[in-house]
Amino acid sequence: MSERFYLYPIWLRLWHAINAFMFLVLLATGLSMQYSNPDWPLIRFDLAVQFHNIAGIIVSFNYLIFLMGNLATANGAYYKMNWKTLFDDLLKQLNYYLFGVFKKQPTPFPINQSRKFNPLQKFTYVVTMYGMMPVIIITGLALLFPEMIIDKVFQSSGIFLTALLHTVVGFMLSMFLVIHVYFSTMGSTPTSNFKSMVNGFHEPH
Repeated sequence: MSERFYLYPIWLRLWHAINAFMFLVLLATGLSMQYSNPDWPLIRFDLAVQFHNIAGIIVSFNYLIFLMGNLATANGAYYKMNWKTLFDDLLKQLNYYLFGVFKKQPTPFPINQSRKFNPLQKFTYVVTMYGMMPVIIITGLALLFPEMIIDKVFQSSGIFLTALLHTVVGFMLSMFLVIHVYFSTMGSTPTSNFKSMVNGFHEPH
């Protein structure tokens, strides 16, 4: 095994921990509000709304920390896309995940100090952090202050469409969370990537 190296600074680990915990709160309260039987709620409705709003505000401020951190530190460089080779790189990484990893083949894009994400991770993170996160935050704030929402959009309720978009993106982010946790087990050991988010050191294969 190659020598481990420091890849995750303290501000990023704190951001990640806060984001992960608050997202679990949002997921639990959101599911409770949407799908629970009123007679047997997962979380009492008024408490679910309160906790959901508080967690959403925390996530919104935490997202600003993520943006400022990426602007002020070298971490932002890890999200820059190489559009010329993106398609081929995505196919290579997808082939590794589907077949190579089960044949004990080496990863085509090993992590190092200049490359924290493989192409598939990078593409997914860019779509998630710079695409879906702004949408979930903006729609959430709009639902918190519904007077901001346009009354009608193509003869449909603006509040309904905003809530629908918020729910759909929330579902997609939930799927991202599940997949993210699964792929995090594909480190040098099943727990090495989780340890990295505690001590900041990446352990190469």
